Amino acid sequence: MANYQSDQSREMSPLRRLGRGKIEIKRIENTTNRQVTFCKRRNGLLKKAYELSVLCDAEVALIVFSSRGRLYEYANNSVKATIERYKKANSDTSHAGSVAEANAQFYQQEASKLRAQISNLQNSNKNMLGESLGSLTMRDLKNLESRVERGISRIRSKKNELLFAEIEYMQKREIDLHNNNQYLRAKIAETERAHEQPAVNLMPAGSSEYEMVQTHHHQQQQQYDAARNFLQVNGLQSNDHYSRHHDQPPPPPPPLQLV
Repeated sequence: MANYQSDQSREMSPLRRLGRGKIEIKRIENTTNRQVTFCKRRNGLLKKAYELSVLCDAEVALIVFSSRGRLYEYANNSVKATIERYKKANSDTSHAGSVAEANAQFYQQEASKLRAQISNLQNSNKNMLGESLGSLTMRDLKNLESRVERGISRIRSKKNELLFAEIEYMQKREIDLHNNNQYLRAKIAETERAHEQPAVNLMPAGSSEYEMVQTHHHQQQQQYDAARNFLQVNGLQSNDHYSRHHDQPPPPPPPLQLV
């Protein structure tokens, strides 16, 4: 019964319900309590450093001096080597910071120069267009006028060059078209002459068969002409003879023989 009451009292106590109370972080005035707290927390800190170096494979160096001047240290490699590495890293960090600052200043200066150049170019373009001329002096206006004239001269020269090149190209094109036209006309005339020739002329003039046909036809024509002349002469003679001899009929004409 007593044990049950004691357990119940512990459960209902304010410290048990609220958990472990927080300690105010300030110097402990009691020397004994301060020494006990130092020993406990020092051991806990060394334990945490060891766990950090083993679990995370980190290089850890811990140095603790007590209020009496006693040294307590822990390092998984070497305290001196870790300190040298720390110094080097610290110097590199400071040097990197100075380099970054120098780069930032350089970029700021370059940005200022570029902004000034952009402003000058914008003003120059406006002046070339005849704008914002109020702030220019007589000398500036003369220089601007000469610049504009030189620019116009170069523009006209380039324009004339392009025009001459275009004219030369068109002339060559005209000559090519004229030659093509002449060639097509010759082809058309040749085709028309070929269609107008008779069918007999389709055979080459130098062929032997064609010459034989022509020769045979010429011989027949000559024989026919000779026979006709012979008949005409005999007819005249027979009429004359018949006029002298009425009692005799005219002799028959000789038979026509063709060779």
